[in-house]
Amino acid sequence: QVQLVESGGGSVQAGGSLRLSCAPSGSTSSLYCVGWFRQAPGKEREGVATVYARNGSTYYANSVQGRFTISQDNVNDAVYLQMNSLKPEDTAMYYCAASFSGWCVTGGVTMSSRIHFWGQGTQVTVSS
Repeated sequence: QVQLVESGGGSVQAGGSLRLSCAPSGSTSSLYCVGWFRQAPGKEREGVATVYARNGSTYYANSVQGRFTISQDNVNDAVYLQMNSLKPEDTAMYYCAASFSGWCVTGGVTMSSRIHFWGQGTQVTVSS
């Protein structure tokens, strides 16, 4: 089992930055893909960024490419999402996701039934 705890959400003005943290615990050495998804009110959950833990390959949604950066910290066993140039449309609950499968290698940031673990979410609000 793996537990995911997110932190770092908050409220910022458009153009600002936030860094989200995801701290996996448990059987983390067996994780292959870790990523961030988000869900705005009334919308479906969508993928934002993922990282293939085995080689550090990263994948991004077109809407955040060039503004967001996902990174993994193997020392602290954490995954971060640095979000720059935030826009009001980035407002959502952000969830950390993790999998024992390599779904992200072929699926990128697409939703998958092979995502095994979810965090509780952290709210990001961007005002104009």
